[in-house]
Amino acid sequence: MAYRIVHYINQFYAGIGGEEKADYQPEIREGVVGPGMALKAAFKGEAEIVATVICGDSYFASNMDEASAKILGMMKEYKPDAFIAGPAFNAGRYGTACGAMCDAVSKAFGIPVISGMYPENPGVEMYRKSAWIIETPDSAAGMRKAVPAMAKLALKLLKGESVGKPSEEGYIERGIRKNMFYEKLAAERCVDMFTAKIKGEPFETEYVMPVFDRVDPQPAVKDIKHAVIALVTSGGICPKGNPDHIEASSASKFGEYDITGVNDLTSEKYCTAHGGYDATYADQDADRVLPVDVMRDLEREGAIGKLHNKFYTTVGNGTAVANAKKFGAEIANRLVADGVTAVILTST
Repeated sequence: MAYRIVHYINQFYAGIGGEEKADYQPEIREGVVGPGMALKAAFKGEAEIVATVICGDSYFASNMDEASAKILGMMKEYKPDAFIAGPAFNAGRYGTACGAMCDAVSKAFGIPVISGMYPENPGVEMYRKSAWIIETPDSAAGMRKAVPAMAKLALKLLKGESVGKPSEEGYIERGIRKNMFYEKLAAERCVDMFTAKIKGEPFETEYVMPVFDRVDPQPAVKDIKHAVIALVTSGGICPKGNPDHIEASSASKFGEYDITGVNDLTSEKYCTAHGGYDATYADQDADRVLPVDVMRDLEREGAIGKLHNKFYTTVGNGTAVANAKKFGAEIANRLVADGVTAVILTST
């Protein structure tokens, strides 16, 4: 008898729509939808997708507890043996939703949960200990590579077979340590790896260290009294109503807004789009996050040359590192083109 699988996808992969349908509320459909067809083929009859859960990315991000509870209730009657979410690739909100649902399903039903994500998807760091996450490329162009690996791992878990190392199975390291027994002592293994390294021979470390960017600090502004200063924030400050629909979590965009003649970010005209902190005080006075009022004071006093007539904003909450780098590069290019001397970066 084939194993029973429930599959989770977002509104885009269900063919419902893109960002304009991201507030789509949870529903469950019997059988296969969208990328579930590729999963079905990869299972080769050993497992079947009995139902597909669909939920809009924005709806889930804004109603995580409610959406999770509703989806768990929908799933009960299908009695799944395993739960598969995605793959989400580098889509931040989708990855976060996939991870959150895997975590909820694992706790509620105690069954294997598998997803697929690009390593820089914020869902990885948040949920890699809760779910098995197959490493994928950064876009849906990698669907053919991701789905068979997810299916293979799911079947191994369902059959109770031993799961190998991340490099062998293709999943992202989960940060869970296990005791291993070796014939050689750690010191001997360390020396063996070191000698292999200096000889240019292949070796595999037993503990992979994270790699962080190193950014050299820029020199101080030489003439601050004639400098053009710009404000940039990851605190989500934007005009009232969030006209560019910057996501509350896992932002896929940034906003550029003109503040020519604006001396104060009043609550009647400005707010925050950020969903990762209590927005009460930022909505009361957006200058608390983006200090336009103070910069105007400095401008009038002659302490700086002038405040740049545009500010840039996005949301740092759950945003993928790759997206953040892309935003930073584009914003920097615009600021340089506008003759900005220096930037004040604010967060939450």
